[in-house]
Amino acid sequence: MFEAREGEIALADDPAAMAADAHLVFIGSIRSPWKTRADCPKNMAAARASGEQASLEIEPQYRPGLAGLAGTSHVVILSWLGFAPRNLIVQHPRHASAPKGVFALRSPARPNPVGLHVARLVALDAEAGLLTLDAIDVLDGTPVIDLKPYFASIDSFPDAAPPRHKDAP
Repeated sequence: MFEAREGEIALADDPAAMAADAHLVFIGSIRSPWKTRADCPKNMAAARASGEQASLEIEPQYRPGLAGLAGTSHVVILSWLGFAPRNLIVQHPRHASAPKGVFALRSPARPNPVGLHVARLVALDAEAGLLTLDAIDVLDGTPVIDLKPYFASIDSFPDAAPPRHKDAP
């Protein structure tokens, strides 16, 4: 399904085939306009640029957990990117000049394909378990494993920077 690129390294054992370490439950799922990987935006900036909103549907038994979320401007969504390969530990992204370790990338291909998304909460219907989001960068039907409020006062680091490349000054 996924062809290896030059410089990529696969794990000896595919984490998808290993015994589970934890028992995760899906608390809901994403409803997005993205039906195929080719159509899906690469990141949240590209998703926002598309102008397409999305929604998150919380399963009925987890809807009481939405109490107190009203009025929150942004949410952090942890999703399960189950279509991504789990056996790559070094990848060679198309946009990079050299391979990089999976933990230096935001790629969905990783031992545990957990997606991290910060989205603006446009609307909340707690009773229906429906959150309308400004955008999302995952396929329609992607399972959600957790939802948290985003707090700029503790979650934002204005001086944060990506790793510097060797060829950068």
